[in-house]
Amino acid sequence: MPNVTTLLDARSVPEQQAALVCPTRNETYSYRRLRDEMNRIGLGLSTLGIKKGDRVCLYLDSSPEYLISYFAIWRIGAVAVPTNIVYHGEELLHAVNDAGACAIITDAEGVGVVAGIRARAPALTHIICISGSCTGSVAWDSFPPAPAAMRATNCALDDLCHLQYTAGTTGKPKGAMLTHGNWITALDAEREALRLRPDDVYLGIYPMGHVGLSWGIAILRAGGTYVMMERFEIDRYLAFARQYKVTVLAGMPPVIHSLVHASPGTEEWLSDARVIISGGGQLLPAVWEAFDHRYHIPVANSYGLSETIVIGSGTTTLPGYPHLTKGYQSVGVAVGYTEVKIVDADDPEKELAAGETGEIALRGPSVAKGYWKLPEATAAVFRHDGWFLTGDIGHIDEDGILFITDRKKDMIIMSGWKVYPTEVENVIIQHPAVADVAVFGAPDERKGEVVVAAVSLKPGSTLTSSELESFCRDRLAGYKVPRRLILVDSLPRVHGWKLLRRTLRETFGGNPA
Repeated sequence: MPNVTTLLDARSVPEQQAALVCPTRNETYSYRRLRDEMNRIGLGLSTLGIKKGDRVCLYLDSSPEYLISYFAIWRIGAVAVPTNIVYHGEELLHAVNDAGACAIITDAEGVGVVAGIRARAPALTHIICISGSCTGSVAWDSFPPAPAAMRATNCALDDLCHLQYTAGTTGKPKGAMLTHGNWITALDAEREALRLRPDDVYLGIYPMGHVGLSWGIAILRAGGTYVMMERFEIDRYLAFARQYKVTVLAGMPPVIHSLVHASPGTEEWLSDARVIISGGGQLLPAVWEAFDHRYHIPVANSYGLSETIVIGSGTTTLPGYPHLTKGYQSVGVAVGYTEVKIVDADDPEKELAAGETGEIALRGPSVAKGYWKLPEATAAVFRHDGWFLTGDIGHIDEDGILFITDRKKDMIIMSGWKVYPTEVENVIIQHPAVADVAVFGAPDERKGEVVVAAVSLKPGSTLTSSELESFCRDRLAGYKVPRRLILVDSLPRVHGWKLLRRTLRETFGGNPA
């Protein structure tokens, strides 16, 4: 039966071909070296007594060791529990204890945090440290080489291999249960969507603790090369794109926004790119159009969730099919074996017709099994007939193309009128003084909620509430016009990309105008 790591066993890819490149360390892993390291660490974990079904937490910055750890854990049939090195002790403790992790892989930076929670994590038996000798841990380098013929542990498609904790935009993070079958079909869906080839070079910026890592693994599935960045920084991004002749760019709305405003001549640095990915939040049409006119690089504007391994069961606009963008507004069509429909937000048994706005539901082989140890939360959104209720609002047009309106929980209701924040943001971003914007609802005794706009300005620009109101009234119905303007240096985002409106509501929602 399949194990997702068998993708590294394929002999169709030359063993000495570059699989993973870490430019900041001037280090390249061939396919053979990556496979050997996966087997060495996998065997080492097994010698510690870690077995099929055991949970192993990852507490690292993005690095070659992070990717190898995933593969090693999956190789022996264990379950990866990825976290991010920016987690504080209590955040890490929740993931470790909720998952019942018996081991954690970390580094010299993280080992102190792990030591601080260890007494309150009764199941945590082993700490593996990737950097030198860390007190009270097993050294990564102490594991001996594994036999060249080491095979992957026999796994079924439905066997759990990954607990992906959601970003926690509401309440405690929940562990989405992802399986070998989920991952195998997700990698093929992404390979198909981007038409990935062995000569492709991918520049990845998504944190390895996030399912966005799947794009990088999909490149390996296709036999290409994955160039990793620990975090996005535009000058290095452009330098790596040119140095490695990158053909597939990882992006997100803030990245594409940065490229639109980059200095003249930047286009030459991206001359080898044939597609750029966007996801994790809405790509505003004005930004998308400006990018397209300047760079002429197709955008794979993608829609998916942690629970679906991005577009494993999701949608995207496809390079080579510009009509799918519908005027720089859509997230494309279902890919792989995905089905998508729109249901009544208050009655998920009721499917809506083309053009009607409601909650987006997805069904396909990469939809998670449910939430770890949360049967009620699972039953609420993982339906009996296989459909997953995403919590996102949108509509499907007569051509079967999906449009995102907003998060269900982000919708603002003012005096009975429904206001979708992204619609208002699409207008405000067109103001010449505005660099970035987020719209959210704030409580109001008379109206229930009012529309608030948090705006960061372009250097040297100014904007007043009355100027914004006048600009919006010419373009929006009166009830959609922001009643308050808040000027901020930057907007709160998860890992610098996924917008956190909840943080804005908590910070500014109760403040007077």
